[in-house]
Parts: sequence; C-alpha cells; structure tokens
Amino acid sequence: MENSSLFAKWGRIVAGPKTRFITLVLWVIVVAVLSVLAPAVSKEENNAAANLPNNSPSVVAASKLKHAFPTNSGTPALVVWYNKAGLSATDLHDIQLAAKSLDQHPVPGQMSIPPVYNLPPVALKGFESKDGTTFVLPVSFKGSASTTELQSSVTAMEQRISSAVGANPFHDPSVTSSGLHARITGPVGIAVDAQGLFKNADFALLAATTMLVLVLLILLYRSPILAFVPLVAVGFAYGVISPLLGLLAKSGVITVDAQGVSIMTVLLFGAGTDYCLFLVARYRERLYEVKDKFVAIREAVGGAAGAIAMSGLTVVLSLFTLLFARVGSEHRFAVPFSVAIFVMALAGVTLLPALLAILGRASFFPFIPRTEAMWEERRAKRGAKRTQPRKTGEPGRFSRFVGRVVSVRPWTVLTVSVVVLAVLAVFSTQIKTTYNLLSSFPKNMPSRQGYTLLADHFSQGTLAPVQVIMDKGSASAVKSKLKTLPIVASVSAPTESKVSAGVSELQVTLNTDPYSNAAMADIPKIRTAVEQTLSQSGVASPASHVWVAGETATQLDTKLLTSRDTHVVIPIVIAMIAVLLLLYLRSVVAMVYLMATVLLSYFSALGTGWVVLHYLMGATAIQGSIPLYAFVFLVALGEDYNIFMVSRIWQERWRMPLRQAISEGVSRTSGVITSAGLILAGTFAVLSSLPIQILVQFGIITAIGVLLDTFIVRPFVVPAITAILGRVSFWPGATASHR
Repeated sequence: MENSSLFAKWGRIVAGPKTRFITLVLWVIVVAVLSVLAPAVSKEENNAAANLPNNSPSVVAASKLKHAFPTNSGTPALVVWYNKAGLSATDLHDIQLAAKSLDQHPVPGQMSIPPVYNLPPVALKGFESKDGTTFVLPVSFKGSASTTELQSSVTAMEQRISSAVGANPFHDPSVTSSGLHARITGPVGIAVDAQGLFKNADFALLAATTMLVLVLLILLYRSPILAFVPLVAVGFAYGVISPLLGLLAKSGVITVDAQGVSIMTVLLFGAGTDYCLFLVARYRERLYEVKDKFVAIREAVGGAAGAIAMSGLTVVLSLFTLLFARVGSEHRFAVPFSVAIFVMALAGVTLLPALLAILGRASFFPFIPRTEAMWEERRAKRGAKRTQPRKTGEPGRFSRFVGRVVSVRPWTVLTVSVVVLAVLAVFSTQIKTTYNLLSSFPKNMPSRQGYTLLADHFSQGTLAPVQVIMDKGSASAVKSKLKTLPIVASVSAPTESKVSAGVSELQVTLNTDPYSNAAMADIPKIRTAVEQTLSQSGVASPASHVWVAGETATQLDTKLLTSRDTHVVIPIVIAMIAVLLLLYLRSVVAMVYLMATVLLSYFSALGTGWVVLHYLMGATAIQGSIPLYAFVFLVALGEDYNIFMVSRIWQERWRMPLRQAISEGVSRTSGVITSAGLILAGTFAVLSSLPIQILVQFGIITAIGVLLDTFIVRPFVVPAITAILGRVSFWPGATASHR
C-alpha cells in the first residue's frame, strides 16, 4: 500500500507556504521554454506514415513492382464522371478537354494520363459504363508523393479540369442532380479525403472537450473557480506535452498522426481531470476537519497522491505495451499517449496541489468548506443562529445506501451485477470487423461518392485492382488460369518489365469490393492459382517467384498483423497490470479479482457497444483495430477507479471492521468516482462528433466501458467480492491484524 507519510512530505515540498508559488513558476517556465524551442505536435503530423513493416508480403510486392516498373509505379487517382441522364456528346467532349489539359499541363506530381482526347467519339463510348452514365479517367501520381503533396495536386487538378470544361463539375455535393458531375476516388482520392477529415479537427476537438469538461465540472461541483482548476492543470500539462512530442517527432524519434493526436487530446482531458478530482475530493474532506489549508493539502496529497501515481503508472505502462504492436497506426500510439499521461500525472501531484494551496478554501466558492470551529466563529461574529450546512462532498444518502447494501448483501449484489454484465458481454461474440477504410468516411465524401458510382456502374474491383508480379513462367498461361476463377471479373494483358528481364505484371480486377473481407479472402486464392500454374510449367519453388500487391493485399496484411498484435499485446497488458497491482496492494487475491472484473467489464463494453453501433446506428461492422484499442484503454483506465476505491477501503480497514470499511470506502469514493467517470466517458464520447467512423466507434465503446466501470463494477462488483472474501482479500498481506 501507499506510504501516506512519504506523500504527505511530498505535499509539503510542492504546496507548502513557501514553495507553492515556486512550483507554479517552474511549470510556467517549462511551458514557455518548450513553446519557444519546440513545434506543436499538430505541426509534425505525418498522416502518410507506413502502417506495415517492410517485410510484409504486400510491401515486398510493392517494392518489387516499383523496381521492375519504375514508370508505372505511381499511385492512381480515378476521376469518375457521371450524368444520371447519360453522358452526352458534349459531356464526352468536356472529358476529352479535361484530359488534354492535364496531359499537356500536368499538375505537380502527375506521372501519366491516358490520351483519351485523341480517340474518336465512337471509340470513347467504349470506355463508358454499360448504361452510358459513367466514365473513368485514371491519372497516375508519383508513388513517393506525400499526402500533403497529393492534396495540393488534387486541388490543382480540380481547378485545371474546371477551367478546361468551363464549369466546376466538383462543386455540387450531390451527384443526383442533373448535369455532368466529377468525383476523384481511388488510392489518391481516399488518402486526400482521409487527411482532409482531420483538417482543423484538433482545434475543434480541443474546444469541444474543454467546453464539455467545464460544463460538467460546474454542474457537478457548482463552483466556477473549482471548475477551472483542473482545466488549468490540464492546460499546463498540454503546454508541455504538445511541444515535447513535437520535438520528438521533428527529430525522428517518434511518428505522430492526426488520429493519434485526436485520441491523445481526449485521453489527456479525461484522465487528467480524473486525477485532479481524486485530489480535490481529499482536499475538501480535510478542509472540513483542518483549519490550516497547508496542513489540509499536505494530508490530501498524502491520501491521494499514491493512488494518482499508481493509476498514472498503470496507464503509462499499459499504453507502452503498444510498442509491441507491428501495425504502424497502433505502434505510433505508444509513446505519445504514455508521455501525455506521465506528464499529466506529474502535474496532478505537483502543479495541482500548488494551485489548490494558492487558492485555498476559495477554490470551492460559493460552498466553502470550513471546520466546526470556523463555523462557530462565523456565527459568533455575525450573531447567526443557523447551523453549518451539510458538508458539500460528504456522502449523500444514496452513496451511504449503496455502501450499506453492498456490505450487507454482497452475494445478491454480486449475482445481479455479474448477470447484467455477462448478458451484455454475450453480444461481443456477434461483432463483425472490417478493414475497409472507405467505410470510415461520411457518405458525402467525394472519394466515397466516386467509389459508389464505380460500384454501381462498373465492377467494384475497378477501384483497386490486384497486381500480380512474377519473374518466372508464362504470364499468358497465368492470365488464362486467373480468368477461370469465379472471383475474378477481368485480367489485363501481361506487361513485361523493361528493366528487369523476365518480370511481368498482371492487373486482376475482382468482382467484389476490393476493400471487403471477401476480397481479402480472395488474395490467397489468386496466389495459389498462380503458383499452381507456374508449378505445372516446371518452375521450381513457385512461391518465391510470385508477389501480390495492391490495396486488397495491403488490407489483408493489415488484418493478419492486427490479429497478431491483439494476441501479443493483450497478454502483456494483463501480465503487466497484474504485477503492478500485486506490488501496490501486496495481495494476490485482490489482484486476481480486480483483473477479472475489468476483463468482464471490457467484454460487456464491447457487447453493449455493438448493440448501440449495430442495432441503433446501423453499422454492419466495426474497424478491426478497435477491440485492441478499447482493451488497452479500458483495462488501464478501469483499474484507475478500482485502485482509488480499494485504496480507500485498505486505509479504512485499519480503524474499523472490514464490512464497515467497505461501506465507508464505497460511500466516500462514490461521488468523486461518479463525477470522474461521467467526465471521462463524456470526453471519449466527444470523439463521436468527428466525421471518422473509427473514432466514432472507438469513442462510443470506450465511453460505454467507462460508464460500466463507474456505475456497476466499482460501486457493486468489486466491493461485493471484497466483502464476500473478507480477510482473504488481503492474502498474503497482514490479514491477521485486520479487524
């Protein structure tokens, strides 16, 4: 358990009469220096960072393709033209004018474009969809171009096309209105739209989260000054975190992306406010008992800092386990998130005590906590006859009731709670996952609209053909074999490399959505068919002479690596948190049941989240990485509340019988944990306001998990188990000395 006297001494160091302002000034200096010397983390985002290791099959295939076909290794943008009434001769002429303009005056990064402007009208009609409404103009860009560069190129291309045709075919948000419309999709359009979704999202998310936390704090604590204190602490922490991460990113030590920065912002406000409230609750308690505010803050730090430090350490190390992930988007979360929580926890045990010591009792205006003696003095001076009002922050009747029920009827409470959680957890078995990036986009995004037009009027596989590369055997024989597969819509003529003798490429168009799970399952079938053909031609070890590239192959590798990361990271998180709990509580039994309750809560959150997303919001699947993200966050954050409450029970058990200690611990922590849980859940729920489905889904599931921890696991399940086990809960601790 925590050493209260040690942390009380720490409280004197950071928030004493002579040191409180020194602590504040030191934080001001650190924030100012970092802000001047280092860039903000948002300025160093790299949204085009690779998500797959270099040895992934699709990455190796892409490298082989780039080497063998350097002039064809660009990234395609598909300009989809559409007229619901059918493409007229004028429409086709406009398309030719646009192609000619781009060919003769290419935009930055552009590599090639088919010279369709040289084709006669009859030949041009052959490239239309069967219903004559849709035409696809592919434009290739340099594969080395960054997403930011592609974004500028796409903007320039839209301007060039609009100038060529004398109108803007991109401006109408709907493609169902009359006239000619154009949308840019394909890998370039998708990448550009993905980055565009995060444009200004950091500021909007920061503003929304700040406002939500402020409003909740005012409603919960009814004190305008106190509502700003945690926000000031979080603001100082962010002032350190942002430039620190920006400096690390600029120096190449870490890579950050917009998605990670968004989640980090929410995590910082949610967890940071929690740490602040843990200390504020203890401080207010002591102000009712102690007249000297410096003694009160010292004792409050002694009682809460250990739990804050342990909670912070648990979250930091849990997030660090993402370093074991191999998928880039998961691996990149580890350092930024861990640094954010570490700095915030540091602020919680240094800056926050100093701020509270500076403000003193005025922090809680207008409900200022005073000792009985101070109230007697006020009554004597004013001649008032009224008695002191109920102590704000003291356990209310409901909190007392919960504490009493869970200690008197633990079996009933535990049975009902576990049944509810188990029923919710059953729905987690129904979850379906997807790795389709387009499904995360709003339906009105240009690249998704363009893809929908392709899917409705051409083969869906046209969006991202599978690229088969080989350096042995007959490409013609392989083409014939692939055309017989029911999963294949068409196969292009073989292209021979001009720089690598014997290397050839085939473009395979699937008859399904290339971003779907079904398409991913087709990749091994294509590879097997190619290898069988080469083997029949006498090629030894055909597997070493075949490579499969393209968006579908990349997505398959992402799925396989995500599955691998899930099976590697989750056991590490469980083992690591178990060790930390064992060291902190010095109880094997408590460690086991605390871990079990958080795991049950996790699966219940997944199940409830699926019910909300699938049955209420119409989602057919969730993004494949969400279960891993949710596990790391919920298990780490869930233990925060367990640690805070169990710490209180552990402290109370030395001065009263265990059942009474449980009742007192539950009722005493009920208010602050409920407040903290509502704020943490609210901040994660803010993610659902963003137009990116992966963040919407992650935010909803995490918010649900936090609420389950707050209102079921913490007040009912954990204390009920502790009451049932009795002294065994502390084994092999000093159970004999407990009452």
